[in-house]
Amino acid sequence: MILEYNLQFFADGQGGEKTEPATPKKLENARNEGQVAKSREVANGLGLLALFLILKFWVGNMGKQFLSVFDVIYTRIPEVATFWHGFMPENDTKLVFVEMLLQTLKIIAPILLIGMIIAFLSDLVQVKWHPTTKPMKPKLSKLNPLSGFKKIFSVNSLVELVKSVAKIGLIAYVCYNYLQDKWVLIFQLYDMELMQVLGLLAEIVTDLGIRISLVCMVIAAADFIYQKYKFNKDMKMTKQEVKDEYKMMEGDPQIKGKIRQKMREASQRRMMQNLPQADVVITNPTHYAVAIKYDPDVADAPIVIAKGEDFLAAKIKEVAKENHIEIVENKPLARMLYANVDVGQAVPPELYQAVAEVLAFVYHLQGKV
Repeated sequence: MILEYNLQFFADGQGGEKTEPATPKKLENARNEGQVAKSREVANGLGLLALFLILKFWVGNMGKQFLSVFDVIYTRIPEVATFWHGFMPENDTKLVFVEMLLQTLKIIAPILLIGMIIAFLSDLVQVKWHPTTKPMKPKLSKLNPLSGFKKIFSVNSLVELVKSVAKIGLIAYVCYNYLQDKWVLIFQLYDMELMQVLGLLAEIVTDLGIRISLVCMVIAAADFIYQKYKFNKDMKMTKQEVKDEYKMMEGDPQIKGKIRQKMREASQRRMMQNLPQADVVITNPTHYAVAIKYDPDVADAPIVIAKGEDFLAAKIKEVAKENHIEIVENKPLARMLYANVDVGQAVPPELYQAVAEVLAFVYHLQGKV
């Protein structure tokens, strides 16, 4: 018993398995849609590292500025309260609070600005400059609960889980390894002055933060490599998709062939319409036929107004007979003209002598010379 089967049933999607690298056009379309190989961990790691490095070298200056702000603000509170006999009006309270907030923002603004610049540069280094708003457009597919359920149990979700667990584990190890030598100092904080406590805490926090940031950078490098690999894998195409894209860019070969055929047919029709104007048709005699017209008022040399091979050559001779055009057999000249001169072109100088002899013969037969 013989069973019929279709091999395409086993194919993975249209055209089979995705084994072909993404074409430049598909990569460009994906980029326009906001699909790029980018790791959020790079921006997070660089941002944290920049933050703690700034704090490491600027925290002392920040502390002095904060103390100065608090000194000014708290100095004003008793003055205002004394003026109003121990009562501080709501408007004055708001003004004091707003002033304190503005002074605080001035102190931390450089840190926020540097963080924004670091985040921007991290994305710029990864994906270059190509802004697009398409990822922000709402899509109904994002509201599909089935798609959301698939994302929860996808390979990407598993990778994110492993990455989060690894990050937490490494950070916990770094914190424990660093703090185990600091516990003695931490327990002595109650016996220290305020400025000593603040200085020690700042040192511990910044040093620990730098170590955590370096761990995040290692994870970010690994994640960036994975995102590159995943993106290239997701962008792969089937052989059929590559063929379809080529057809879209270059045009379907069958359609282009039909267009060329239509153009040839139109060219032949125009050629046959001009054929009655010919002075002579030079033949092979059976394989080639070339129609020549010479008008000294139009061109300095004879013009090929029609040519053909086999069936078309026979058609040219038939039309020539109907219009009483002389047909001259000259095998070498017919082959040379057919091979080297296109319709509408002038006869080349090296063939002037041969064509002139044929035209002189025809004009003699017609009594023109």
